[in-house]
Amino acid sequence: MKIELGRRLFHDGDLSWDGTMSCATCHEQKRGFADPNKTRPGFDGQPGKRNIQTLANVAWFGSLTWGGPHVDTLEHQALIPIEGFVPVEMGFGGKPEGALAQRLKDQACYPQLFRAAFPERRGEISIDTITMALSVFQRSLVSLDSPYDRYRRGDASAIPDQAKRGEQLFEAKQCASCHAGPHFTDAALPERKPIEAFHRLAWPTEEGEDYGLGDITQVEADIGKFRTPGLRNVALSAPYMHNGEIATLAEAIRHHSVDPNAGDPRLKQTISGAEMAELIAFLETLTDQGFITNPAHALPKPGCPVAEDAALANEEANSARLHNSPAGP
Repeated sequence: MKIELGRRLFHDGDLSWDGTMSCATCHEQKRGFADPNKTRPGFDGQPGKRNIQTLANVAWFGSLTWGGPHVDTLEHQALIPIEGFVPVEMGFGGKPEGALAQRLKDQACYPQLFRAAFPERRGEISIDTITMALSVFQRSLVSLDSPYDRYRRGDASAIPDQAKRGEQLFEAKQCASCHAGPHFTDAALPERKPIEAFHRLAWPTEEGEDYGLGDITQVEADIGKFRTPGLRNVALSAPYMHNGEIATLAEAIRHHSVDPNAGDPRLKQTISGAEMAELIAFLETLTDQGFITNPAHALPKPGCPVAEDAALANEEANSARLHNSPAGP
């Protein structure tokens, strides 16, 4: 029941101050739970700071934001859009303590859902149980059945030869040194520390530019470093980079390969037109159609499932009593 509660909260605009913005507003299932905007304005129109990342397989990630290795649990991360100030997203920061919890308590269905999901806490509705339920739902967002996955499980026909060559290039061009492991990010490698998943593609060149990790650590060597994003469903999650400045996969690949000032030999490689096509073909095989259409992740149907389940159980119990009565049915 925690997953179902989390799903309803995830899709509910009441998690924003004015009721207009849900988690799903920015994390669209059809886009791999990413967002088509460069950055997403908050409920009050305040400009967003960074591009919205996909939620596919976040259960395995050791760090959960573009710039902060200290945000290492989904419960902590959920507080940022709900209560954060830089930027303001959903707008509960600075509002009366318990305002969101009280809003949910005042609704007919949520008290029943929280009692079913948190019997050990007697149905407590608080920011803690809200973020716990959201986190349980997000941990259920597993994307591991793309054509590439079926290919790796032994179905040689699951992806075209062009994509197979692209996979080889992905390794040869050292893309996999950062986009590593089954989730295509070193942020999900258990043997690495969270801070080791932050890398710099280029030094910031303009005053006021986002310093990423450097804004958190205040260490010059960390300026311009951002966490490696996962690549699951990447063909659906444009635009790319921490600020959404890159519109296409081809541009994103080129951005990783042509910076002469990067100081990292992995970013000084040339890629031919044919290689570019092969890399894109490979990345497109990471699209998991079952994941982006799974009804278990989608907007719930109207009604209260706990009340409906209770009514069904009562109906079945009455039917059983009638069937087992001396008079028979």
